[in-house]
Amino acid sequence: MKLRISTLRSSLLLSLGLAFTPAFAADAPAAAAPEYTLTGNLGLTTDYVFRGVSQTQNKPAVSGGVDFGISGFYLGMWASNVSWVNDGGYKTNSSLETDFYGGYKGTFAEDFGYDLGVITYYYPGDSVEGATTPDTTEIYAGISWKTLSLKYNYTVSDYFVAWTTTEGGKTQGSYYIDLSGTYDLGDGWGVLGHIGYQDVKGNSDASYTDWKLGVTKDVGFGVFALAYTDTDANTTAYTWAGEKVADAKAVLTFSKAF
Repeated sequence: MKLRISTLRSSLLLSLGLAFTPAFAADAPAAAAPEYTLTGNLGLTTDYVFRGVSQTQNKPAVSGGVDFGISGFYLGMWASNVSWVNDGGYKTNSSLETDFYGGYKGTFAEDFGYDLGVITYYYPGDSVEGATTPDTTEIYAGISWKTLSLKYNYTVSDYFVAWTTTEGGKTQGSYYIDLSGTYDLGDGWGVLGHIGYQDVKGNSDASYTDWKLGVTKDVGFGVFALAYTDTDANTTAYTWAGEKVADAKAVLTFSKAF
């Protein structure tokens, strides 16, 4: 459900202004007020997988977010439980990922769209002395055609989710390329596909390709999705606290937008 917020202040000023306006001006059409949207989302999943890698050590997750938009511009916040930050020793008392993002979306030609923005992945908790920070900021640019989309994320913070180069240096300049698509089968059914490549600057062991294929079903009160996801990631690099987090798996998700 989208919430459209009227501008009460504008309406009041317009009403007062009419009392001091010549009669012929009353016939002129009033300027349309900007259209606001406020949307939210909730999700349940058997495993929070981000770019092919489990963020919850192969365990379930609960997530939720909110988005505000006006005239193509948007701001949003999303959060989910995670465990890799605490288990990996990057922060203590840390069990949450909070994403803050903003940008601009638009359209051009027929069925084409674009998306430009910035996102910060922030993990609340107490920093561990000597540990690399997992907090990451990326800028992104995306283009879409109907239900196909291509997106490029570029790391502008010093580090990409706590990774360092093989020499222990900063990984600013890491990037991710994401090609995704969906197809409506009718009667609430759909299919989805994705392939992506994560480059961790100066660290070939941490770089990998991931892919996903799944089916979705809109049941009215929400959407179920069952997807198979896998990567070609280095098993040694992606074994955290004894858990292999980038192996093949099936993930069941329920999501609801309102």
